[in-house]
Amino acid sequence: MKPALVVLAAGASSRLGRCKALTPLDGVTVLQRILSADAGHDPRPLVVAGPDFEAISAAAPNDVDVVAHPNWAAGRTGSIARALLEREDRDLLLAPVDCPAVPASVFLALRQAWTRAGSPPLGWLAPRHTSGRFGHPIVVGRDLLRALAGFDPDRPLRDLRASAEPLLSIQVDSEAVLEDLDTPQDRARIEDRLRNERG
Repeated sequence: MKPALVVLAAGASSRLGRCKALTPLDGVTVLQRILSADAGHDPRPLVVAGPDFEAISAAAPNDVDVVAHPNWAAGRTGSIARALLEREDRDLLLAPVDCPAVPASVFLALRQAWTRAGSPPLGWLAPRHTSGRFGHPIVVGRDLLRALAGFDPDRPLRDLRASAEPLLSIQVDSEAVLEDLDTPQDRARIEDRLRNERG
């Protein structure tokens, strides 16, 4: 079974000053960009939302499930645990809205690499930029995710990596896997890059 796409959009976006998922980048919202980048691979993508649940629900396409995460302020790992309630026994392709402009080629490469590896239930797969840094989105195996039941919601998800088998990566040259949309300045920088790439 293909990994389920989960868009992590439960933060308050306080430093950005507006709902991150619905922030436009070069004319397209962050949510639209992520869904389009992985289009055709998951018939029912899932969005985990926090304080902006109503706005995100209203903007999401009909074939997208949006669920509320009431304890969103406790930490991102809690959002993933919330996703597991909706996508039980599925590997998850986790795409945070903090990395808003990852191209379709990276999503496809991750999915292909995961399939080649045999969809390992305890696996972990991340994109590694040519600089050597790891980024997002990531794929986490269904059995490895079960360990989240014992995690505090603010415990970093990367703590699961030590238990991953195998620990996989693909090399990419897209800077988008390392981007972090957190402030208006970040948004301006990402928009500049997108415009330059578009020519």
